[in-house]
Amino acid sequence: MIDIYYKEEGNQIEKLDSLKPGCWINVINPSEEEIEYLSETTKVPKEFITYPLDIDERARVEIEDEITMTILRIPYYDKNNEENPFITIPLGVIFTEEYVITISPHKTRIFSDFIHDKTKRFKTTEKNHFLLLIFLKTASLYLKYLREIDKRTDIIEKELHKSMKNEELIRLLSIEKSLVYFTTSLRSNEFMMERLQRTDILKMNEEDQELLDDVIIENKQAIEMANIYSNILSGMMDAFASVISNNLNVVMKFLTSITIILMLPTLIASIYGMNIKLPFQNSPHAFLITMVISLILTIIGIILFKNRKWL
Repeated sequence: MIDIYYKEEGNQIEKLDSLKPGCWINVINPSEEEIEYLSETTKVPKEFITYPLDIDERARVEIEDEITMTILRIPYYDKNNEENPFITIPLGVIFTEEYVITISPHKTRIFSDFIHDKTKRFKTTEKNHFLLLIFLKTASLYLKYLREIDKRTDIIEKELHKSMKNEELIRLLSIEKSLVYFTTSLRSNEFMMERLQRTDILKMNEEDQELLDDVIIENKQAIEMANIYSNILSGMMDAFASVISNNLNVVMKFLTSITIILMLPTLIASIYGMNIKLPFQNSPHAFLITMVISLILTIIGIILFKNRKWL
């Protein structure tokens, strides 16, 4: 899918039917025909268009024939993946002399505010500033998803307090995998941004340089949050593995105690079921006496178990 947008200072963003200098070309999971069309009309090397479609592509900056390609890793929520919905995917931002091209394998929330004209100082004609705004939206989305992961962890933690199954631990393991993806991608983005900061690849002005500094700080905050949540989660999984085992031991102890207590009246009934001479067998109150003996032994057993905290 290819969408074309154009926005200049003082005007609202508009969607175009054809290319014009200064426009933004947003490409999502393009077909082979769309890749060929883009390569021919924008003079962008075909591999520059296909690199961001590789789900494992790393964050980096590459320049060829005055065409700059920047790839960063962005967070993505896959609602169809129940086991591990939070992953990261590559996003390519390509600068040509006339166009800005963004390419991703999935539709992302990064561009929602741009498309709906909710981002201040956004113009498709200012390429460097547009790229830095994408960096900033990416870091903000990482922080948002990290908070969502933290909320899900809290919910699972409450369930684990009374759990004896492994389902909650498996869900925590999936969350831990998401945090590993996030941390790795954030660090990859950090290295790429620091390279842009050290070098003059994009030829940024002072205002853009300050914005890049803010983006790097925001990205570092996301890295710290991901590391903190990951460490907490690792300790929590170890602790709750023991909790699940302990919960099971408590239940087994309770069931064993009940079994022993129920065994006492069963023992009396078994003895008086023997075909031999027994006490009280000629008494008219034999049944009542037997039941009283069973009840007394049961009460004594319950008291003993209670005192030892076995029940």
